[in-house]
Amino acid sequence: MLKKEVKRILAVRSDRFGEFLLNIPAIRALKETFSQGQLTVAVNSSVVELARAVECIDEVVVWDEAFRKGLRKERFDLCVILNPTKEAHWAAFWAGIPLRVGYNRKWGFLLTHKLKDTKGLGIRHEVYSNLELVGLIGATTQDKTVSIAVSQCPRMEFYGQEAVAIHPFTSDTVKQWPVERFMELAGLITRELKAKVIFVGKTKDGRGIERNKDNLEAIDLVNKTSLMELACVLKQCKLLVTCDSGPMHLACAVGTPVVALFRNDMPGKTAHRWGPWGKNNLAIEKPNLNDITVNNIVDSIRKLLQIE
Repeated sequence: MLKKEVKRILAVRSDRFGEFLLNIPAIRALKETFSQGQLTVAVNSSVVELARAVECIDEVVVWDEAFRKGLRKERFDLCVILNPTKEAHWAAFWAGIPLRVGYNRKWGFLLTHKLKDTKGLGIRHEVYSNLELVGLIGATTQDKTVSIAVSQCPRMEFYGQEAVAIHPFTSDTVKQWPVERFMELAGLITRELKAKVIFVGKTKDGRGIERNKDNLEAIDLVNKTSLMELACVLKQCKLLVTCDSGPMHLACAVGTPVVALFRNDMPGKTAHRWGPWGKNNLAIEKPNLNDITVNNIVDSIRKLLQIE
């Protein structure tokens, strides 16, 4: 099928928002390459707000049962499935989409263009893997930035000015630096760097953070922001300190420097694959996260912010 014949494009990324953000360069490549086509991106319902802030996307839909049932009548010419699932592969095949692109696993035989999934080996950054996938159909871009357009959020405007944000959580326990050390770090940032501290993110149980007496001046926004409000806060901050997490990628997407903490003993979870994307970021890596000290992080903050 010629590029000019591709009029309707569907890209599917149905998991968490951090993973979605790392697909922006690949999504941009689709739009630039098939410039005459309309680009629809199907995402998890929790990611819709962020996806609408990606300027190259024409339409955002929720990847749910209702959309999948009506997929055939949408008459897409091309479908790129960026995170492999049997459900997505079957839906694209059943809908009769002529070009079906994805990874050769989870019923990959239903695809017309497929790539061996070697991402778990940690050979390269996730952004490059996503670009290789869309490259199967000739989609390319020179702009490999991960970026979203953030409008003003009046309720959040004053929170982030001249502050250091701390996101002390991660969805994977093997990537978690002790939360109590984040509390200690907040105290040092306040006392030694003379900066305001803002705690951000969400907890699985909806509970906030337990702050000790040294951190009483920190602002606690845990469980208090939407994703776009969080983006607004991060955009105003000097810097974010975090483990490997969705907010890490969100900070990169709004141009805020990041100090990220990573294990480097598991190829599929290293900064080489998942690290903060773009310039002015630092990843601190150790085989054991407990070996990363509070002073290691303070030194990295000083380096990034050029503080003597």
